[in-house]
Amino acid sequence: MKAVVMNRIGDTDVMEVVEHPEPVAAPGHVLVEIAAAGVNFMDIGVRQGMAWTDIANPKILGVEGAGRVLAVGEGVADFSAGDRVAWVYAPGSYAKRISIPVSSLVRLPNFIDDRTAAAIMMQGLTASHFATDFYPVQPRDIALVHAAAGGVGLLLTQIIRLRGGHVIGRVSSEDKVTIAEQAGAEHVIVDRQGDFAQQVLNLTNDRGVDVVYDGSGPTTFQGSIESLRRSGTFCWYGPVLGGPGLIDIMSLPKSIKIGYAVFSDHVYAPERLRARATQLFDWIRDGSLKINIGGSYRLEDAASAHLDMASRRTTGKLLLVP
Repeated sequence: MKAVVMNRIGDTDVMEVVEHPEPVAAPGHVLVEIAAAGVNFMDIGVRQGMAWTDIANPKILGVEGAGRVLAVGEGVADFSAGDRVAWVYAPGSYAKRISIPVSSLVRLPNFIDDRTAAAIMMQGLTASHFATDFYPVQPRDIALVHAAAGGVGLLLTQIIRLRGGHVIGRVSSEDKVTIAEQAGAEHVIVDRQGDFAQQVLNLTNDRGVDVVYDGSGPTTFQGSIESLRRSGTFCWYGPVLGGPGLIDIMSLPKSIKIGYAVFSDHVYAPERLRARATQLFDWIRDGSLKINIGGSYRLEDAASAHLDMASRRTTGKLLLVP
């Protein structure tokens, strides 16, 4: 079968489409024919040596996707051949087929198509964690959402609005303003250099926002702190772009709270994964949550998908379609 592997740590030239041995359904696993795989910043981090360093190269990239069960392994009772499924963390998803533990699977309802499912799992569960667990947004809260036209940003903006909050979005270029507004951002700041805090304060009458969601790396870290109200919350994520360095906790102003949010803490058990995914699917069905697929690529073009994502030229979710 075809699969996208990384042969060593490095830039996109370390990625290669190869003929890989066919997987089999291991005990407690199901064998899935992949219809679409999600592309995530995490995949770039793996390629750059920030994760999976204990797995020997060459290794298949990707963790997220949707497809149809081909066969079930020993001990599997909850799934059968022909079932449509999606998953949020199964290493080796840049491929035609994959063996996945049943604990990582969500059954797909008929009203969710494969590409929508592949587009919602990781980024949707991430956005859900940020706005409901890490900082439960309350009616009339004001949030600053960085990369508001990206996959997480568009979903996060919509979920914040569903909970009665207000959104100030930050985007990197003028051509991303409209899509951020369509998702529900009431004000959109265009900024590439991290010079946005004063605009946020102006928009909030110098009060500052209740929460900042920042996955844009060290460039925006200080501005995010300055944008917060007293006792505001800083939700930081996105290690691929680098961290802020050492922090002197006694230098933090205004009694703010800073934390590093990880979506796996939202779905740490199979029943939580399925409950949170069901909520996302229900929002999609009733029209409350709209999915933006910003690009679909062949497996052979996975390197181009990584380049496009890293360049910040894209909006919404990027997919690989085997």
